[in-house]
Amino acid sequence: MSKETEKKHDGFIRRKGILAVISGFSGAGKGTLMKELIRNYDNYSLSISATTRQPRPGEVDGKDYFFVSKERFKEMIKNDELLEYAQYVDNYYGTPKAYVEAEMEKGKDVILEIEIQGALKIRAKYPDSVLIFITTPSAEELLSRLKKRGTESDEVIKKRIERAMLEAVGVEAYDYILINDNLDKTVKHLNYLIQDQHMRASQQLEFLEEFQKELRTVI
Repeated sequence: MSKETEKKHDGFIRRKGILAVISGFSGAGKGTLMKELIRNYDNYSLSISATTRQPRPGEVDGKDYFFVSKERFKEMIKNDELLEYAQYVDNYYGTPKAYVEAEMEKGKDVILEIEIQGALKIRAKYPDSVLIFITTPSAEELLSRLKKRGTESDEVIKKRIERAMLEAVGVEAYDYILINDNLDKTVKHLNYLIQDQHMRASQQLEFLEEFQKELRTVI
């Protein structure tokens, strides 16, 4: 193996980033996990969504969201510029393809936090993406965490539990189920799951091709 390849090789060669799709029940701690993952590891990039809603105080275009008009968003749909999109009330939300692919080309592993329906659309377009679902250890723990927030009424909490019942039916489509019972441990496990994807043969085709060429020269 060449010295150049040797320098790059450490269990795997990182050339292009992984697209990791993260979903989970409301109250399972997805947001906190994402923040800790980014804080502890420098090889990740959070996907930024495009939206037609107006910026809230303190939100920055290109950092929190890409804020666009409804006309522009419809153009993005028509031109296949979005990996997935959905409409909530009067506004559209979607994942810009160009941003995600640019980050992956830089070698960044892109984290996309999204609901099940959107995750399955991503998998259809990116078969090599990894789908990870975050859950609490039990339904009782999920209810407890929702109540501890202290920010939602009993009626809202009931609706979130009812939604979790519907979401639980589609979880089997994911690659991994990650139980968030301890923040530090779960962050480490999440990192391991994503980094292991780099060792898949489909992610190492350049290395394999180069290795095959070198085999013909060593004897």
